[in-house]
Amino acid sequence: MNPQLLRDWARACADNLETLRGEINDLNVFPIPDSDTGSNMVFTMTAAADAAQSLPEDVAVVDVARAMAEGAVAAARGNSGIILSQVLVGLADAAELLGDGPELNFKNLVASGLRLGSLAATRAVSEPREGTVLTLIRVAAQAAAEHESESASDLARAIADECAEALERTPDQLPVLASAGVVDAGGRGFLALLDAMVSVLTGVSNRRRRYRGILTGGGQPGHSADDTCTDGSDMDFEVMYLLHGALGERIADLRRFLDDVGDAVVIVGDSSSGDGERFSVHVHTCDPGAAVEAGALLGRISDVRISCFALDAIRAQADSVEPPPRHKRAVVAVVTGEGAAELFTEAGATVLLADGGLTAEQLADAIRNTDSAHVVVMANGALASQELVTVATEVRSPQRAIVTLPTSSMVQCLAALAVHDPSEQADADAYAMAEAAAGTRWGSLQIAEQRMMTLAGTCDVGDVLGLIGSDVLVVAPDQTGAATALVDLMLATGGELVTVLAGTEVDKAALDAIAEQMRRSYQGIELAVYETGQRHRLIEVGVE
Repeated sequence: MNPQLLRDWARACADNLETLRGEINDLNVFPIPDSDTGSNMVFTMTAAADAAQSLPEDVAVVDVARAMAEGAVAAARGNSGIILSQVLVGLADAAELLGDGPELNFKNLVASGLRLGSLAATRAVSEPREGTVLTLIRVAAQAAAEHESESASDLARAIADECAEALERTPDQLPVLASAGVVDAGGRGFLALLDAMVSVLTGVSNRRRRYRGILTGGGQPGHSADDTCTDGSDMDFEVMYLLHGALGERIADLRRFLDDVGDAVVIVGDSSSGDGERFSVHVHTCDPGAAVEAGALLGRISDVRISCFALDAIRAQADSVEPPPRHKRAVVAVVTGEGAAELFTEAGATVLLADGGLTAEQLADAIRNTDSAHVVVMANGALASQELVTVATEVRSPQRAIVTLPTSSMVQCLAALAVHDPSEQADADAYAMAEAAAGTRWGSLQIAEQRMMTLAGTCDVGDVLGLIGSDVLVVAPDQTGAATALVDLMLATGGELVTVLAGTEVDKAALDAIAEQMRRSYQGIELAVYETGQRHRLIEVGVE
């Protein structure tokens, strides 16, 4: 065991949670519709990773573990963040108990740390519920004890796999999850931490299915089941603060008071804060003033955070209609070819590479992973229109608006991206992009794979076909002849810009012939050629 392993794991956890933030937020259905479990876990774990990174390189394992715990407790957001902080507190306590000798190895630290973390997290919650993240932490601790004799890598894989199975069972344990058709959001975040452990130890990432937040019970995406409140909470505010210097025996009185004025009560202590016992307090209540005053009577309070669920819901709804520019707006473009991926990324798109084909689930995942309130999607012919409608229906939510542009080619998509303006209003921006795509005539060159009758006559296997849209209008024995004939047809009704996206199999002579043809016959019309590397078409040609 060494301190750098802990640092690497902490950073991998934060990165995993950031990647899955949108997915975890979408799973929130219980008890308050604020869709923030993924965001809270990201914030908390990032604070822990930053605290570990700030230490000198020569410190001991226990110092890194304690810094992570302190950073998480101080910055914890929501129930999910507080419970996550208790897992890290458990690891830090285990490191101190094991000492700095041979007993402090990875397997002992994980087994003891998860056991202590499970106890601490369960004690912190006033009403622990099965089917929440608490269940998964307990399963992880049990798995660690059962597999402790195995190698470090096998131990990590066993813990992650058993927790993945436990996550699938959470809807059977908590009715509100079953009615919404989702797994527990906090549990999904905890599984991300375990998968990060496997990745750091083995260099191989576990591949998990997308846990979709598709509601089947008529509810709305909301708060995570990891918040462990009673079903149907009607509290209006979330209150969090740090309490310093309170006597431990008085915390039970505070917990009873908060249970009377609210629910989702979580109180955790940290005795290593440097100014005596420090407690992180969390409650959902209709009387936030009373909740804060109760803590102030026991000691010094700091970092008070009060949020209104109704106001948060209104803001989220407003964001889905007209989100702030840039960080709340995304464009997802499906492309083929590494060169195309680079080109479209530079143009401002979130790129989904589909060289091996594309499924509706892959596109849905890419949209969710943007974690944006307004997403424009251009599949560029990779999926049928009905599949695109299905994907948009599945991923649309009160927090996410979806606009699908019916682009059939990458050149149309590139034209749309050229007018994309994140500072413009969302609807106006999407309309301008749709207009640019629709105004781009597009064609392509392909190799005939069978003998068939076309609008340009009969073709044989190996002939070069020039298509405008889906119609074959050119049949030629070589690429050069087909390319120049296709450009002539496409410019017959004029144009200002010709864009050529070159694939891996196109002859350089054909590209040179197009350039010469433009110089000779179409002076004043701009030509842009990009090496994109797609394989299913020799070239794509767009005329704007």
